[in-house]
Amino acid sequence: MDFYDVLDKVQELLTQRGRVSYRALKIQFHLDDEALEALKEELIEVHHRAVDQDGRMLVWTGEARPPPGVPSPPSPQQAARYEDSPTLLPSPAAVPPPEAERRQLTVLFCDLVDSTVLASQLDPEDLREVVRAYQEVCAKVVARFEGHIAQYLGDGLLVYFGYPLAHEDDAQRAVRTGLGMVEAVGQLNTRLGQERGVQLAVRLGIHTGQVVVGEIGALR
Repeated sequence: MDFYDVLDKVQELLTQRGRVSYRALKIQFHLDDEALEALKEELIEVHHRAVDQDGRMLVWTGEARPPPGVPSPPSPQQAARYEDSPTLLPSPAAVPPPEAERRQLTVLFCDLVDSTVLASQLDPEDLREVVRAYQEVCAKVVARFEGHIAQYLGDGLLVYFGYPLAHEDDAQRAVRTGLGMVEAVGQLNTRLGQERGVQLAVRLGIHTGQVVVGEIGALR
């Protein structure tokens, strides 16, 4: 199980339990100290899905994900109103479908140049560590400008500015993020050159336009 598989499993565990200790994570997923720190960094600093409590556990701050087809539970305020007035309880059939929303979205894509050549130079485990280090430094830059990593695509990162969090200057943030990624990879190359004798280069693309954000499902 690679790092991002473990990350997904930990997020599922946190959505179910609300909190989990670092010791339990290390035992269940066979994590060493470095892997645990990387996991905490992704959840706390990069994706803002959890917080540290007393240096002993992760506490989930993201939204719990109910199983498909199951409506989210009402808030405590809604539950109190429903207890006072049972007739206010909505039936599942009455819940409206999610509304589509028009957004101005800036998309940034970043990937490695000549990654095939790099793969032929390195052992698969070494390659994995190099790609992971590159993704981590880029993710820190994305978090600094409040972008959203929509997907990791091999050695590429697909990043949104304008969804789910919108700013007046999202296009500028995307450009600054791209420049920050180039600078961060340059700094990473100093270490990679000494440790593994490789140098990385990235290519970036940015586009801004109108999109409609919403779920696509069965038509009614």
